[in-house]
Amino acid sequence: MLKYALRKLLLAIPLILGVVTFIFILVELSPGDVADKFFTPDTPPEVRQAIAAKYQLDQPAIVRYGAMMKNLVFFDFGRSMAQERPVFDIILETLPNTIILSAVTLLIIYPTGIVVGSLQAIRHNTPVDTTLSIGSLLLFSMPGFWLALMLQLLFGFYWTGWIDDQIAAGVISAELGGFLTIPLSGMQDPMLELVGGTSTEIFIDRIKHLILPGIAMGLASAGSTARYMRSALLETIRQDFIRTARAKGLHERTVVVKHAMRNAMLPIVTLIGLSFPFLVSGAVLIETVFAWPGMGRLILTAIYSQDTPLIIACFFVFTVLVVIGNLLADIAYAFVDPRISYD
Repeated sequence: MLKYALRKLLLAIPLILGVVTFIFILVELSPGDVADKFFTPDTPPEVRQAIAAKYQLDQPAIVRYGAMMKNLVFFDFGRSMAQERPVFDIILETLPNTIILSAVTLLIIYPTGIVVGSLQAIRHNTPVDTTLSIGSLLLFSMPGFWLALMLQLLFGFYWTGWIDDQIAAGVISAELGGFLTIPLSGMQDPMLELVGGTSTEIFIDRIKHLILPGIAMGLASAGSTARYMRSALLETIRQDFIRTARAKGLHERTVVVKHAMRNAMLPIVTLIGLSFPFLVSGAVLIETVFAWPGMGRLILTAIYSQDTPLIIACFFVFTVLVVIGNLLADIAYAFVDPRISYD
Protein backbone atom coordinates (compact mmCIF):
# COMPACT_ATOMS: atom_id res chain seq x y z
CA MET A 1 0.00 0.00 0.00
CA LEU A 2 2.82 2.40 0.88
CA LYS A 3 4.59 1.77 -2.43
CA TYR A 4 1.35 2.38 -4.29
CA ALA A 5 0.76 5.68 -2.47
CA LEU A 6 4.30 6.87 -3.15
CA ARG A 7 4.00 5.92 -6.82
CA LYS A 8 0.73 7.84 -7.14
CA LEU A 9 2.26 10.90 -5.49
CA LEU A 10 5.29 10.81 -7.79
CA LEU A 11 3.03 10.50 -10.85
CA ALA A 12 1.05 13.49 -9.59
CA ILE A 13 4.09 15.80 -9.78
CA PRO A 14 3.91 16.25 -13.60
CA LEU A 15 0.16 16.87 -13.27
CA ILE A 16 0.68 19.61 -10.68
CA LEU A 17 3.43 21.24 -12.73
CA GLY A 18 1.26 21.03 -15.84
CA VAL A 19 -1.66 22.73 -14.11
CA VAL A 20 0.59 25.49 -12.76
CA THR A 21 2.12 26.03 -16.21
CA PHE A 22 -1.31 26.15 -17.86
CA ILE A 23 -2.61 28.71 -15.34
CA PHE A 24 0.52 30.84 -15.77
CA ILE A 25 0.02 30.89 -19.55
CA LEU A 26 -3.66 31.83 -19.14
CA VAL A 27 -2.78 34.72 -16.84
CA GLU A 28 -0.12 35.93 -19.24
CA LEU A 29 -2.55 35.77 -22.18
CA SER A 30 -5.32 37.59 -20.31
CA PRO A 31 -6.11 41.07 -21.65
CA GLY A 32 -4.48 44.07 -20.05
CA ASP A 33 -1.13 44.58 -18.39
CA VAL A 34 -0.76 43.37 -14.83
CA ALA A 35 1.51 46.29 -14.02
CA ASP A 36 -1.19 48.83 -14.93
CA LYS A 37 -3.28 47.73 -11.95
CA PHE A 38 -0.60 48.98 -9.55
CA PHE A 39 0.11 52.31 -11.19
CA THR A 40 -1.82 55.53 -11.70
CA PRO A 41 -1.20 58.21 -14.30
CA ASP A 42 0.41 60.32 -11.54
CA THR A 43 2.83 57.60 -10.42
CA PRO A 44 6.42 58.87 -10.82
CA PRO A 45 8.56 56.90 -13.29
CA GLU A 46 11.06 55.85 -10.63
CA VAL A 47 8.25 54.40 -8.48
CA ARG A 48 6.84 52.53 -11.48
CA GLN A 49 10.28 51.11 -12.20
CA ALA A 50 10.82 50.07 -8.57
CA ILE A 51 7.45 48.30 -8.33
CA ALA A 52 7.95 46.56 -11.67
CA ALA A 53 11.39 45.36 -10.59
CA LYS A 54 10.04 44.17 -7.22
CA TYR A 55 7.59 41.78 -8.89
CA GLN A 56 9.80 41.10 -11.95
CA LEU A 57 7.17 42.71 -14.16
CA ASP A 58 9.95 44.23 -16.21
CA GLN A 59 11.27 40.76 -17.08
CA PRO A 60 10.11 38.52 -19.95
CA ALA A 61 7.44 35.97 -19.13
CA ILE A 62 9.85 33.05 -19.54
CA VAL A 63 12.15 34.52 -16.87
CA ARG A 64 9.27 34.98 -14.43
CA TYR A 65 8.06 31.46 -15.18
CA GLY A 66 11.47 29.99 -14.41
CA ALA A 67 11.72 31.92 -11.15
CA MET A 68 8.20 30.81 -10.19
CA MET A 69 8.91 27.11 -10.82
CA LYS A 70 12.17 27.36 -8.88
CA ASN A 71 10.38 28.89 -5.89
CA LEU A 72 7.59 26.30 -6.02
CA VAL A 73 10.13 23.55 -5.35
CA PHE A 74 10.62 25.13 -1.91
CA PHE A 75 6.89 25.96 -1.52
CA ASP A 76 7.71 29.64 -1.82
CA PHE A 77 4.79 31.35 -3.55
CA GLY A 78 6.25 34.85 -3.36
CA ARG A 79 4.37 37.96 -2.29
CA SER A 80 0.87 38.97 -3.23
CA MET A 81 0.83 41.97 -5.55
CA ALA A 82 -2.51 43.24 -4.30
CA GLN A 83 -2.15 42.57 -0.56
CA GLU A 84 1.60 43.17 -0.18
CA ARG A 85 1.90 40.08 2.01
CA PRO A 86 3.54 36.67 1.63
CA VAL A 87 1.20 34.41 -0.34
CA PHE A 88 1.96 31.50 1.98
CA ASP A 89 0.55 33.45 4.95
CA ILE A 90 -2.63 34.26 3.02
CA ILE A 91 -3.09 30.60 2.08
CA LEU A 92 -2.62 29.53 5.69
CA GLU A 93 -5.39 31.93 6.74
CA THR A 94 -7.96 30.82 4.16
CA LEU A 95 -7.22 27.13 3.50
CA PRO A 96 -8.47 25.87 6.91
CA ASN A 97 -11.77 27.70 6.34
CA THR A 98 -12.30 25.92 3.00
CA ILE A 99 -11.32 22.57 4.51
CA ILE A 100 -13.88 23.08 7.31
CA LEU A 101 -16.61 23.97 4.81
CA SER A 102 -15.68 21.02 2.58
CA ALA A 103 -15.74 18.61 5.54
CA VAL A 104 -19.22 19.80 6.53
CA THR A 105 -20.33 19.48 2.91
CA LEU A 106 -19.09 15.89 2.74
CA LEU A 107 -20.94 15.12 5.99
CA ILE A 108 -24.11 16.36 4.31
CA ILE A 109 -23.56 14.73 0.91
CA TYR A 110 -22.73 11.14 1.74
CA PRO A 111 -24.77 10.25 4.83
CA THR A 112 -27.82 11.91 3.25
CA GLY A 113 -27.22 10.39 -0.19
CA ILE A 114 -26.51 6.90 1.15
CA VAL A 115 -29.58 6.86 3.40
CA VAL A 116 -31.91 8.23 0.73
CA GLY A 117 -30.52 5.94 -1.98
CA SER A 118 -30.79 2.90 0.27
CA LEU A 119 -34.40 3.72 1.10
CA GLN A 120 -35.16 4.02 -2.60
CA ALA A 121 -33.60 0.63 -3.34
CA ILE A 122 -35.30 -1.10 -0.41
CA ARG A 123 -38.68 0.46 -1.31
CA HIS A 124 -38.16 -0.04 -5.04
CA ASN A 125 -41.18 0.89 -7.24
CA THR A 126 -43.17 2.19 -4.29
CA PRO A 127 -44.47 5.72 -3.61
CA VAL A 128 -41.46 6.24 -1.32
CA ASP A 129 -39.08 5.44 -4.18
CA THR A 130 -40.94 7.68 -6.61
CA THR A 131 -41.10 10.63 -4.21
CA LEU A 132 -37.44 10.42 -3.26
CA SER A 133 -36.42 9.99 -6.92
CA ILE A 134 -38.25 13.18 -7.88
CA GLY A 135 -36.72 15.01 -4.94
CA SER A 136 -33.22 13.78 -5.78
CA LEU A 137 -33.61 14.85 -9.41
CA LEU A 138 -34.81 18.31 -8.38
CA LEU A 139 -31.88 18.77 -6.02
CA PHE A 140 -29.41 17.55 -8.63
CA SER A 141 -30.83 20.03 -11.17
CA MET A 142 -30.52 23.07 -8.91
CA PRO A 143 -27.52 25.36 -9.54
CA GLY A 144 -25.58 25.79 -6.34
CA PHE A 145 -25.51 29.59 -6.41
CA TRP A 146 -29.28 29.76 -7.02
CA LEU A 147 -29.93 27.45 -4.09
CA ALA A 148 -27.61 29.62 -1.98
CA LEU A 149 -29.60 32.75 -2.85
CA MET A 150 -32.90 30.99 -2.15
CA LEU A 151 -31.62 29.85 1.24
CA GLN A 152 -30.62 33.40 2.07
CA LEU A 153 -34.08 34.60 1.08
CA LEU A 154 -35.79 31.86 3.09
CA PHE A 155 -33.80 32.25 6.30
CA GLY A 156 -33.08 35.96 5.99
CA PHE A 157 -36.64 37.09 5.31
CA TYR A 158 -39.25 34.46 6.09
CA TRP A 159 -37.56 32.57 8.93
CA THR A 160 -36.23 35.70 10.63
CA GLY A 161 -39.58 37.44 10.18
CA TRP A 162 -41.40 34.49 11.76
CA ILE A 163 -39.01 34.52 14.73
CA ASP A 164 -39.53 38.26 15.19
CA ASP A 165 -43.30 37.73 15.19
CA GLN A 166 -42.99 35.00 17.81
CA ILE A 167 -40.82 37.22 20.01
CA ALA A 168 -43.26 40.14 19.66
CA ALA A 169 -46.16 37.83 20.59
CA GLY A 170 -44.28 36.59 23.66
CA VAL A 171 -44.26 32.98 22.43
CA ILE A 172 -40.47 32.70 22.63
CA SER A 173 -37.86 34.74 24.43
CA ALA A 174 -35.41 37.08 22.72
CA GLU A 175 -32.53 34.81 23.77
CA LEU A 176 -34.15 31.78 22.14
CA GLY A 177 -34.98 33.84 19.07
CA GLY A 178 -31.35 34.87 18.75
CA PHE A 179 -30.27 31.25 19.07
CA LEU A 180 -32.70 30.15 16.35
CA THR A 181 -31.60 32.87 13.92
CA ILE A 182 -29.39 31.52 11.13
CA PRO A 183 -26.54 33.83 9.95
CA LEU A 184 -26.63 34.65 6.25
CA SER A 185 -22.97 35.45 5.62
CA GLY A 186 -19.53 35.51 7.13
CA MET A 187 -17.78 33.01 9.34
CA GLN A 188 -18.40 34.39 12.80
CA ASP A 189 -20.44 36.97 14.68
CA PRO A 190 -18.41 40.23 14.88
CA MET A 191 -19.86 40.93 18.34
CA LEU A 192 -18.33 37.75 19.74
CA GLU A 193 -14.96 38.88 18.46
CA LEU A 194 -15.37 42.35 20.00
CA VAL A 195 -16.75 41.46 23.42
CA GLY A 196 -15.19 38.01 23.63
CA GLY A 197 -17.21 34.85 24.01
CA THR A 198 -16.76 31.50 25.64
CA SER A 199 -15.43 28.57 23.63
CA THR A 200 -18.93 27.06 23.62
CA GLU A 201 -20.48 30.25 22.25
CA ILE A 202 -17.81 30.53 19.56
CA PHE A 203 -18.29 26.87 18.58
CA ILE A 204 -22.08 27.21 18.33
CA ASP A 205 -21.72 30.44 16.34
CA ARG A 206 -19.32 28.73 13.90
CA ILE A 207 -21.74 25.81 13.43
CA LYS A 208 -24.59 28.23 12.72
CA HIS A 209 -22.51 30.04 10.09
CA LEU A 210 -21.73 26.70 8.43
CA ILE A 211 -25.36 25.62 8.05
CA LEU A 212 -26.38 27.56 4.94
CA PRO A 213 -23.16 27.26 2.88
CA GLY A 214 -22.90 23.58 3.80
CA ILE A 215 -26.47 22.91 2.68
CA ALA A 216 -26.02 24.94 -0.51
CA MET A 217 -22.90 22.96 -1.48
CA GLY A 218 -24.12 19.57 -0.28
CA LEU A 219 -27.75 19.14 -1.27
CA ALA A 220 -27.26 18.92 -5.03
CA SER A 221 -24.49 16.33 -4.69
CA ALA A 222 -26.54 14.44 -2.10
CA GLY A 223 -29.24 13.99 -4.73
CA SER A 224 -26.67 12.66 -7.21
CA THR A 225 -25.16 10.34 -4.59
CA ALA A 226 -28.62 9.00 -3.75
CA ARG A 227 -29.20 8.00 -7.37
CA TYR A 228 -25.82 6.25 -7.57
CA MET A 229 -26.51 4.45 -4.30
CA ARG A 230 -29.96 3.38 -5.46
CA SER A 231 -28.60 1.88 -8.69
CA ALA A 232 -25.67 0.15 -7.00
CA LEU A 233 -27.79 -1.32 -4.21
CA LEU A 234 -30.51 -2.52 -6.60
CA GLU A 235 -27.89 -4.31 -8.66
CA THR A 236 -26.26 -5.83 -5.58
CA ILE A 237 -29.41 -7.18 -3.93
CA ARG A 238 -30.20 -9.13 -7.09
CA GLN A 239 -26.92 -11.07 -6.90
CA ASP A 240 -26.74 -14.75 -6.02
CA PHE A 241 -24.86 -14.25 -2.74
CA ILE A 242 -27.74 -12.08 -1.45
CA ARG A 243 -30.21 -14.85 -2.28
CA THR A 244 -27.93 -17.28 -0.44
CA ALA A 245 -27.81 -15.02 2.62
CA ARG A 246 -31.60 -14.82 2.67
CA ALA A 247 -31.87 -18.58 2.20
CA LYS A 248 -29.76 -19.06 5.32
CA GLY A 249 -32.47 -17.30 7.29
CA LEU A 250 -30.56 -14.09 8.04
CA HIS A 251 -32.58 -11.09 9.10
CA GLU A 252 -33.37 -8.73 6.20
CA ARG A 253 -31.59 -5.86 7.92
CA THR A 254 -28.43 -7.97 8.24
CA VAL A 255 -28.65 -8.97 4.59
CA VAL A 256 -29.02 -5.40 3.39
CA VAL A 257 -26.61 -3.62 5.76
CA LYS A 258 -23.85 -6.18 6.21
CA HIS A 259 -23.83 -7.87 2.80
CA ALA A 260 -25.53 -5.71 0.18
CA MET A 261 -24.59 -2.19 1.25
CA ARG A 262 -20.93 -2.99 1.76
CA ASN A 263 -20.61 -4.23 -1.81
CA ALA A 264 -22.69 -1.34 -3.14
CA MET A 265 -20.37 1.22 -1.51
CA LEU A 266 -17.59 0.90 -4.11
CA PRO A 267 -19.16 3.40 -6.55
CA ILE A 268 -19.75 5.77 -3.62
CA VAL A 269 -16.08 5.57 -2.65
CA THR A 270 -15.26 6.54 -6.23
CA LEU A 271 -17.58 9.52 -5.93
CA ILE A 272 -15.81 10.67 -2.79
CA GLY A 273 -12.56 10.96 -4.70
CA LEU A 274 -14.26 12.68 -7.63
CA SER A 275 -16.09 15.10 -5.34
CA PHE A 276 -12.95 17.05 -4.47
CA PRO A 277 -12.86 18.95 -7.80
CA PHE A 278 -16.56 19.74 -7.25
CA LEU A 279 -15.88 21.04 -3.76
CA VAL A 280 -13.11 23.25 -5.15
CA SER A 281 -15.18 24.67 -8.01
CA GLY A 282 -18.37 24.95 -5.98
CA ALA A 283 -16.57 26.77 -3.18
CA VAL A 284 -15.80 29.68 -5.52
CA LEU A 285 -19.48 30.60 -5.97
CA ILE A 286 -20.79 29.51 -2.57
CA GLU A 287 -18.05 31.26 -0.61
CA THR A 288 -18.69 34.42 -2.62
CA VAL A 289 -22.45 34.36 -1.99
CA PHE A 290 -22.04 33.73 1.74
CA ALA A 291 -18.91 35.88 2.15
CA TRP A 292 -17.08 32.87 3.54
CA PRO A 293 -13.36 33.73 3.90
CA GLY A 294 -12.02 30.65 2.14
CA MET A 295 -9.93 29.67 -0.87
CA GLY A 296 -12.81 29.95 -3.34
CA ARG A 297 -13.47 33.58 -2.49
CA LEU A 298 -9.73 34.25 -2.37
CA ILE A 299 -9.06 32.93 -5.86
CA LEU A 300 -11.93 34.98 -7.29
CA THR A 301 -10.46 38.12 -5.73
CA ALA A 302 -7.01 37.19 -7.05
CA ILE A 303 -8.35 36.71 -10.59
CA TYR A 304 -10.12 40.08 -10.53
CA SER A 305 -6.90 41.80 -9.48
CA GLN A 306 -4.68 39.66 -11.75
CA ASP A 307 -2.56 38.82 -8.73
CA THR A 308 -0.42 36.20 -10.47
CA PRO A 309 1.47 34.78 -7.44
CA LEU A 310 -1.78 34.35 -5.51
CA ILE A 311 -3.59 32.78 -8.49
CA ILE A 312 -0.76 30.28 -9.02
CA ALA A 313 -0.67 29.40 -5.32
CA CYS A 314 -4.44 28.85 -5.15
CA PHE A 315 -4.49 26.50 -8.14
CA PHE A 316 -1.42 24.72 -6.81
CA VAL A 317 -3.17 24.04 -3.50
CA PHE A 318 -6.41 23.03 -5.26
CA THR A 319 -4.56 20.55 -7.47
CA VAL A 320 -2.75 19.03 -4.49
CA LEU A 321 -6.06 18.64 -2.63
CA VAL A 322 -7.61 16.87 -5.63
CA VAL A 323 -4.63 14.51 -5.91
CA ILE A 324 -4.78 13.71 -2.19
CA GLY A 325 -8.54 13.17 -2.38
CA ASN A 326 -8.24 10.70 -5.22
CA LEU A 327 -5.40 8.90 -3.44
CA LEU A 328 -7.50 8.54 -0.28
CA ALA A 329 -10.38 7.19 -2.38
CA ASP A 330 -8.07 4.57 -3.93
CA ILE A 331 -6.83 3.53 -0.49
CA ALA A 332 -10.39 3.34 0.80
CA TYR A 333 -11.19 0.72 -1.85
CA ALA A 334 -9.06 -1.81 0.00
CA PHE A 335 -10.99 -1.22 3.23
CA VAL A 336 -14.40 -1.46 1.58
CA ASP A 337 -13.54 -4.51 -0.55
CA PRO A 338 -10.77 -6.78 0.82
CA ARG A 339 -10.48 -8.41 -2.62
CA ILE A 340 -8.76 -5.25 -3.90
CA SER A 341 -5.04 -5.15 -3.29
CA TYR A 342 -2.40 -2.65 -4.44
CA ASP A 343 0.61 -4.80 -3.60
